[in-house]
Amino acid sequence: MTPEPPARSPLTVSDVSEDDLLALIFPLLPAGADTVLGPGDDAAIVRAPDGRVVVSTDVLVEDRHFRRDWSSGEDVGWRAAVQNLADIAAMGARPTSVVVTLVAPGDLPVEWVTGFARGLAAACGPAGVGVVGGDLSGGDRVVVTVAVHGDLGGRAPVLRSGARAGDVVAHAGVRGRSAAGLALLLAGHADAAPELVRAYLRPDPPLAAGPAAALAGATAMLDVSDGLLRDAGRIARASGVVLDLDAVATALPDDLAAVGAAAALLGASAAEWVLTGGEDHGLLATFPAGADLPAPFRRIGRARTVGPDARGGVLVDGEPPAVGTTGWDHFAR
Repeated sequence: MTPEPPARSPLTVSDVSEDDLLALIFPLLPAGADTVLGPGDDAAIVRAPDGRVVVSTDVLVEDRHFRRDWSSGEDVGWRAAVQNLADIAAMGARPTSVVVTLVAPGDLPVEWVTGFARGLAAACGPAGVGVVGGDLSGGDRVVVTVAVHGDLGGRAPVLRSGARAGDVVAHAGVRGRSAAGLALLLAGHADAAPELVRAYLRPDPPLAAGPAAALAGATAMLDVSDGLLRDAGRIARASGVVLDLDAVATALPDDLAAVGAAAALLGASAAEWVLTGGEDHGLLATFPAGADLPAPFRRIGRARTVGPDARGGVLVDGEPPAVGTTGWDHFAR
C-alpha cells in the first residue's frame, strides 16, 4: 500500500517577500470611482470634488478586537472597512478611498492575508470606494489600521454638536445584534444563532443613510460604535441637550425580538444588548421636529432642554437608564 504523502504546511508570510505578498494583494483591491492613481507609487492620488476631504481612522488589534479562531481574513477585512466607512457616512459624506496598514506575524498564512484583501474589496467595491494603498509590516500579532477619506458633495458636515431641544432622535440600522453574536461566541454557542454571529463578524451598516440624512436636514449624527447609550451621550454633551429615548420595547421592538432567544439561552438581557451593545455601526441622528425621516431611519426619542442643575445626558422613557454600563470603553478593565 502506497503511503500518503505528508500534508504540505500552508504558505505563510515568512515564506514570501513583501513584494510577492503585495503582488497577490493588489489585483484583489477595488480601484474606486474617485481614484486617479492607485497602489504602486509612494502615494495614491484621489479626486476631492468638494474641495474638502473628510478623514477618519480606526484600528483593530488581534485578541483585543477580534480573534483569529473566530474570524477569517475576509471577516476582518470586511469589518475593518465598514467601521471606517460608517464614520464617513455619519458626517453626511460619501466615502471615496481607504488606505490600510497590516501588521502580520511571520506564521500568518498567506491565504489569510489574501482573504483579508477580499474582505476589504467586498465591503468597499460595491460602495465605489477605492483601496488605494497602505503599508505592510511584521509584528507579533495581527494589527490592522484603516484611514478612510470622504467627500461632502458641497454639503455642510453633520456634526455631533447640532442637536437642539425639540429635535426628533432617530436611528438607522440594527441594534444589539453584534453584542449578541459576541456573547454567543464567548459562551461557545455560535451554532445557536449564526445570523447573530455573522452580525458581529461582518456588521452591515446603512452607509447610504448618512448622506440621505444630511440632505433631509439632520442636525447631528454619529456612528453608533460603542453602544446606543454611550454614543447618544456624546451627541447630548456636544449639543448641550438631553436625549430622551423612548422605551426600548416601543422604539426598537424588532431588535429586541431578534436577540431575545439568544438572551434567554445565555441568561442575558436583550434590552441591555440593544441599549449598550457596540459595533453594529448604525447611525444615530437628530432631525428638526416635523422633518420627513429618510429610510431607514426610525424615530426613537426626542431631544430635550437640559435642566438648570443638569448636564447633557441620556434618559430612557424619561428616567436614567437602568443598566450596569452605558457601552464599550476601550480602556475599561
